[in-house]
Amino acid sequence: MIGGHVTLSANSPLLRRSGSRAVDLGTGELGNNIDGENLFSLEANEMKTGISPIPIMPSPIFLWRFKVLLFLVWGFSCCKISWDSVMRMSADLRDLFLYEAFLYYNPLLLMTMMVWLWGVNLWVFAQSSVNYAKIFDLDNNHLTHREIWKCATWMTIIAPTSMTAYLYLYSHGEVSWAASQPVLLYAIVLMLLISPFDIFYLSSRFYMLRTLWRIIFPLQAISFSDFFLADILTSMAKVFSDLERSVCRMVHRQVATIAWFEADSVCGSHSIAIPLVLVFPYLCRLFQCLRQYKDTREKASLWNALKYSTAVPVIFLSALKYHVIPDRWTNMYRPLWLLSSVMNSLYSFYWDVTRDWDLSVFSRIFKFKNPHLCSNILYGRRWVYYWAIGSNLILRCTWTYKLSAHLRHNYLTVFTIAALEMLRRFQWVFFRVENEWNKMALKPSLQVSMSDVPKEEDSLLGSDTHVV
Repeated sequence: MIGGHVTLSANSPLLRRSGSRAVDLGTGELGNNIDGENLFSLEANEMKTGISPIPIMPSPIFLWRFKVLLFLVWGFSCCKISWDSVMRMSADLRDLFLYEAFLYYNPLLLMTMMVWLWGVNLWVFAQSSVNYAKIFDLDNNHLTHREIWKCATWMTIIAPTSMTAYLYLYSHGEVSWAASQPVLLYAIVLMLLISPFDIFYLSSRFYMLRTLWRIIFPLQAISFSDFFLADILTSMAKVFSDLERSVCRMVHRQVATIAWFEADSVCGSHSIAIPLVLVFPYLCRLFQCLRQYKDTREKASLWNALKYSTAVPVIFLSALKYHVIPDRWTNMYRPLWLLSSVMNSLYSFYWDVTRDWDLSVFSRIFKFKNPHLCSNILYGRRWVYYWAIGSNLILRCTWTYKLSAHLRHNYLTVFTIAALEMLRRFQWVFFRVENEWNKMALKPSLQVSMSDVPKEEDSLLGSDTHVV
């Protein structure tokens, strides 16, 4: 057996002990130098000493259950501490500071929800034939749905923990320490986002920042990822509005005080900055459409620009309520606001169904005359299309509520509508990305075979650099 090689099955009792994993010695250096007698000797020594050379690792299922248990304990602790802290406050100030806590942490909670949903989008695409990596022009090291969910998990832990600390410290009289909690959280998020160090998916963060830069300054040809992210940002207009009010209060040292409650203060609900921030994502998308028309001369780009322009009167007519006399608002501006709201909702709904989703009511939904154009994800399930169209119409109408500054007095209602808009955009993503994939697959110069569809395992085994 000089220079020979002993081949043993991976399930051999010589290579496995109770509770341990099988060891492959077929190709390693160790396997080339150990013969059968040495293997028996190792097994005998192991039985005598009771010490196994192979460490016994917990199973993945056990680790997963342990993490879930820790997460539940953490969630219960946060809820219990927050509830006890709120009950310690005086009844007359309780609602005010609950609203303030909501204002600081509402944007981060909604962002976290959007990241979770985006991970679900990527998971569904990975299970289907939709090659989202090719659509967004990503390399093989882009973030997978598992990595997206990992980021969302940390966001889910950090934001509620900071909010719990804020409520606990304030209720126990530590006002200055309480005021530092949202400031510290926002500073950490900003530093992680712009950090030049190779941590927290550096290439992915810079990819997103470059895309945001192109959205704000559309000075070059617009790519699909630019359009796509800009559309998502329009659904987060309320998030940016709350971010502006939160940062304004931090800059003016109004955190954990009642000065911010004055409507006419610099950071109050009557501030002109609120409608300006609300309209900003729509203006960015409008300029994108104009830039696309300049490059392609397609008239559809102008009609799309007109759709985003219909959001402008909804936002500013609503804000006029705080700057005109009540009779003028009731008799003149309120009817105009209602009319502009209806036009914006119906126009946006029409564009979603006929353009973004490319669904023809008679051929795609009811008759399916073009089977090759049917959904690769949903496999032509008609009830899904009925649900998507009906829910999109309803949520498009309720979204007007959130864009209207004079209807934001009930923050729980506004939060619910904002969360529903996240869900509407979540289902919009499926149809929009798939429609783009169908267009690419039908182009003769861009015929894509199933072999081009990346597998999740290939991405997970890639290098440490990532691009979203």
